[in-house]
Amino acid sequence: MKKPGGKHGLVTMRDVAKACGFSPATVSIVLNNAPLARYIASTTRQRIEETAKRLGYRPNVMARFLRSKRSQSIGVVLFDVTDPFCTPILRGIENGLYPVGYLPIFADAHNQRDRFERYLEMLLERHVDGLIVVANWLLVDIHVLADLNKREIPAATIGWELPGTHLSSVMVDNEAGGRLALEHLYQLGHRRIAVIRGPKRLIDSAPRWRGIQKFAQSVKLKLDPGLELQLPDVFDPNSSFEHGFRLTEELLGDKKKFTALLAFDDITALGAIRALAKAGIRVPEDCSVIGFDDVAIAALSAPALTTVRQPLETMGNVAVNIVLEAIKAGHENRDWSVVSQKLHPELVMRESTRPI
Repeated sequence: MKKPGGKHGLVTMRDVAKACGFSPATVSIVLNNAPLARYIASTTRQRIEETAKRLGYRPNVMARFLRSKRSQSIGVVLFDVTDPFCTPILRGIENGLYPVGYLPIFADAHNQRDRFERYLEMLLERHVDGLIVVANWLLVDIHVLADLNKREIPAATIGWELPGTHLSSVMVDNEAGGRLALEHLYQLGHRRIAVIRGPKRLIDSAPRWRGIQKFAQSVKLKLDPGLELQLPDVFDPNSSFEHGFRLTEELLGDKKKFTALLAFDDITALGAIRALAKAGIRVPEDCSVIGFDDVAIAALSAPALTTVRQPLETMGNVAVNIVLEAIKAGHENRDWSVVSQKLHPELVMRESTRPI
């Protein structure tokens, strides 16, 4: 018996139509989920779909794109896939796209500007329906994203804002997060608190520091400038462990007295804990340490790290919803607005902090 399929062995809609006894037009409407499909009896739709599945029918994606001008794909550009910050965001993006039949096309910029720009060009050449960019200071002085609105490509950034553009953004409320971190240490009785601030060029740094300062002012806590250090502007996200280690050693070498240390992020905090351990200082018995982000390794460290959690997976999912809504608005020829959404951080108390 001859198997269905064209000259390349691919099952076509005509094969499905012949096997189930319905016209090619009806089969096309059902398998393409065209607007007229809602007028076709459910028993007919079910029979066509079951026949297509039994024969192993797969839609011709290129033909569908040529007809509808929709690729059913979303470009996702990451600043560095090795950064633990990116992993849960990717999961949130993928979980948001999968149920609605969109394919994410991931591109890792390796923290290289030229690579970042080239990936954007390649994704646009492939006619992705939208773009999500997981960003850091890589985007400083880069105007490619700001020009995306001219191409009418719905786009959203995660972890970065470009004011005055037609780009939506999703971020955590960094100022609230900085406040949460210092408030936690203050409530535990700490007053001599060392702070390792974020890199100057990173957009998260200033608002987190602002949140710290505002809380200190509200309780009349004087932060010692001698206990404030800053991470350098280095592109490698994994270098923050080494810098956290070295800056903490610098504090200890200067004989600075502190009972708690507030680090810009979790990896920096883990570097600080390593330096304290090397100096024979126990965490949290002799010094409490708090981080920021709640990356996976924070819960696995010894001691488990107290931190301020960014809802990273939720941020990925929210970005997907924003982009898909913009795509839908475009299909329906209606206006859509730029969305700048800030999500609330959450204090996660573990073993690295304790009352003084």
